Amino acid sequence: MQIKDLTVADPALRLRGRGAASNVAGRFDPYAREPVSDGWDIPEDERLLRTEVSEEVPRSVITRNNSPDIPFDRSLNPYRGCEHGCIYCFARPSHGYLGLSAGLDFETRLSAKPEAPAVLERELSRKGYRPAPLAIGTNTDPYQPVEARYGIMRRVLEVLSDWNHPVSIVTKGALIERDVDILADMAARGLAHVGISVTSLDAGLSRRLEPRAPAPVRRLATIRTLSEAGIPVRVMVAPVIPVLTEPEIESILAAAREAGARAASWILLRLPHEVAPLFRDWLDRHEPGRAAHVMNRLREMRGGADYDAQWGKRMRGEGLYADLISRRFSLAEKRLGLDRPLPPLVCSRFRRPPQTGDQLSLF
Repeated sequence: MQIKDLTVADPALRLRGRGAASNVAGRFDPYAREPVSDGWDIPEDERLLRTEVSEEVPRSVITRNNSPDIPFDRSLNPYRGCEHGCIYCFARPSHGYLGLSAGLDFETRLSAKPEAPAVLERELSRKGYRPAPLAIGTNTDPYQPVEARYGIMRRVLEVLSDWNHPVSIVTKGALIERDVDILADMAARGLAHVGISVTSLDAGLSRRLEPRAPAPVRRLATIRTLSEAGIPVRVMVAPVIPVLTEPEIESILAAAREAGARAASWILLRLPHEVAPLFRDWLDRHEPGRAAHVMNRLREMRGGADYDAQWGKRMRGEGLYADLISRRFSLAEKRLGLDRPLPPLVCSRFRRPPQTGDQLSLF
């Protein structure tokens, strides 16, 4: 289903540091809402749109998938929605399942799972559980600003460390440096990898694309901090946006390699469902001179559409221009020594941690 209508934000709202400028009608919503003047010329007080956080108690926190183009079969997300506000985020449509918009709601109406560590431990303790790398940060960033208040991610890592369970983390957040002590210890046991997403080295462009995410130079500093602590780090050039960020592929890889990254990956811009109209609206507001060029290049790699969700195509696209990007990336990562995989995560150490009252072992 193609979403065509955007619901404009309340004119009295001040959208400071937000990626979207509207609340696009979700694909499950039967109606779109739009503010209309009632004819009374009465000035309203401007108010800042602030982030709201609700709490939920999940019955399960490990999500399974069998997608053929994803290298993991289970993931965990401590939060729903993401305050980073990246306009291109493919996870925005997931807010529709909550009856909320993929637009401003996704950035400002968040849901936290404070009980996630306890629920995770319960799931790991089930008799039939078999370990495999757990991916965190695949839908929303576990180190977004609200994590500083809730600390859910640190407690999740403590559970995983106690159980010797392997984990792979994806983030833009510099707050991950808070947990270097746990991650370094896990990495020494072959239990942890981290992927840091760097979309652009242009601070101005990054601020517009990802308004509440750390600046590019700060993410490179995070790569350095993690690498110096012995934690294997992959730089993720994601998403690659034709015309806007695609010219920076080589320079991003070089900067990340200099900061200590050991491997690299890339994903082409994805615009599923409500994300397409939100991104087109962002282009019209922030890059009007290049908007048509960006979308034409993207459609060239998506079979003429804004997006193609087919397995094997959604991450890379197809056609001459997609092949060119892939070739450029491969040559650059090989030249920089980033074409080797990170060390494999270890599953054989997984075991139930000692409990109070357990009989001690002699060996």
